Amino acid sequence: MARRILVGLVIAVLALGAASHVFAQDLPYFFQVNKTVVNVYWNSDGTMSLDYAWVFANQPGAHPIDFVDVGMPGSDFEMDTIRASVDGTAVSVSESDYAGTGSGFAIVLGNKAIAAGDTATVSVHIGTVRSVLYPDSADDTYASANFAPTWFDSKFVTGTTDYTVIYHLPPGVQPEEPRWHAAPDGFPSEPQTGFDDNGNITYTWYSPNADSFSYYRFGASFPRAYIPAESIYTPPPTPLINDDTFGTLVFFCCFGFIFLGVPAITAIGNRNRKLQYLPPKISIEGHGIKRGLTAVEAAILLEQPLDKVLTMILFGLLKKEAATVTRRDPLEIQASDPLPEKMHDYEKDFIKAFKEPQGKERQRLLQEMTVRLVRTVSEKMKGFSRKETVDYYKSITEKAWAMVESADTPEVKSQKFDEALEWTMLDKDYDDRTRRVFRGPVFVPMWWGRFDPTFHPASTRGGIPTAGQPVSMPGSSTALPGADFAAQMVTGVQTFSQKVVGNINTFTEKVTNATNPIPQSRGTSGGRFKGGGRAGGCACACACACAGCACACAGGGR
Repeated sequence: MARRILVGLVIAVLALGAASHVFAQDLPYFFQVNKTVVNVYWNSDGTMSLDYAWVFANQPGAHPIDFVDVGMPGSDFEMDTIRASVDGTAVSVSESDYAGTGSGFAIVLGNKAIAAGDTATVSVHIGTVRSVLYPDSADDTYASANFAPTWFDSKFVTGTTDYTVIYHLPPGVQPEEPRWHAAPDGFPSEPQTGFDDNGNITYTWYSPNADSFSYYRFGASFPRAYIPAESIYTPPPTPLINDDTFGTLVFFCCFGFIFLGVPAITAIGNRNRKLQYLPPKISIEGHGIKRGLTAVEAAILLEQPLDKVLTMILFGLLKKEAATVTRRDPLEIQASDPLPEKMHDYEKDFIKAFKEPQGKERQRLLQEMTVRLVRTVSEKMKGFSRKETVDYYKSITEKAWAMVESADTPEVKSQKFDEALEWTMLDKDYDDRTRRVFRGPVFVPMWWGRFDPTFHPASTRGGIPTAGQPVSMPGSSTALPGADFAAQMVTGVQTFSQKVVGNINTFTEKVTNATNPIPQSRGTSGGRFKGGGRAGGCACACACACAGCACACAGGGR
């Protein structure tokens, strides 16, 4: 009897184990990717190398992560250059075990499979990937480098991912030469820029709250001179197909895009680029904040509209008693004699320009002044972090407005506004904010008469300012109705745009031609990517005669 009970127990245990094994095989994959770091190396021979590192957190009750599918931009990669590891221990890779569609390979975790509830770091290095550079559609002397990291099927993934992508540009590329492309949603519009350990320029895109199931494409362009010409892949024309109707549709689609869409996109991109007067090399990051910039110099760093920058210079001269406006429309000023001490070079240049009659010569001198100002700011920013410095001066602007808005009386509010005038103008919402803040009477600053030649204090009517009329407040300085004061401050900027420099876009373009002459690439005919997967995914690249095509690429599952 005892023997029968023992045999029965053994059978039951074996059966339970078998059932557990079958049940485990039926469990779904379900994990979170806590962190993703992708280093993308654009090599001097025109190939690409990749380093991936994922921190997987397998969820309780989920299938062990035993494979990680890695999608590739195409089939032209070398398997013998691929090395993978789990928490530093080497594991194998296999093309035959890849479960996604399109090109790729699988990381085989083997006895390093990540069990339910466990966390581990999976890393892989891909040494050589070819056919990844394309002609840049905005500049035929540049190459376009687009890449979308592999991603995972959303049904297997939960939570957010701390996500970093780092582009390492080819050796020899100079700071002012490369251009980044538009960033994907959820990432800052401008990457962090710097240098890697080999002295190569890096672009770093970072988001602390991205995910691991979305398609994120990153891109940059750099001169073709740094890579072999044959490494740039020019896709062959799409062959005509037998279906006449579909072939005709494709033809007209491509024809319309090439002759209408591409010029339109290029024109929009060029127009936007022409308004970006700050040279790209200022984005090569150093460390720390550059303090001590004037409000005007900070406006250049923040790439404020140049009509606003010119107005800030004017207000600064009026406050210093260095000039007086003799006519508002069109603007004419009279310099003081002698000029005050400790004037900035751009202020002297501004006064010099206004000694010329209204017209092209004055505009030329103002353009030259602005170019010198931009270059001065660029020089001062060497070795300092642009991002940290921009954030610093934005905080000064916000503090300036907070000081004005918190004032208890109109007189104190007006005084604070006068003290912080140029800093408040750095606010991109300066126009509307000025109108919102100044609704009651405003006590005009002492220099107001030098700004408005028609200004003459008038009396009050029953102690209440008459609309549109300046007043004398008992026991105080001269005041204006708030709406009138705000309107004159705002239209001061418009005066430059309309009456002094003419078309402000044309003025800015001429400055940009001197300070940032190389077109910035915003679109290319480079690779497109699409994919998905299990504990792994896919990325693919292709192009056609119509400046790109969508790739049918999706990952599989186990």
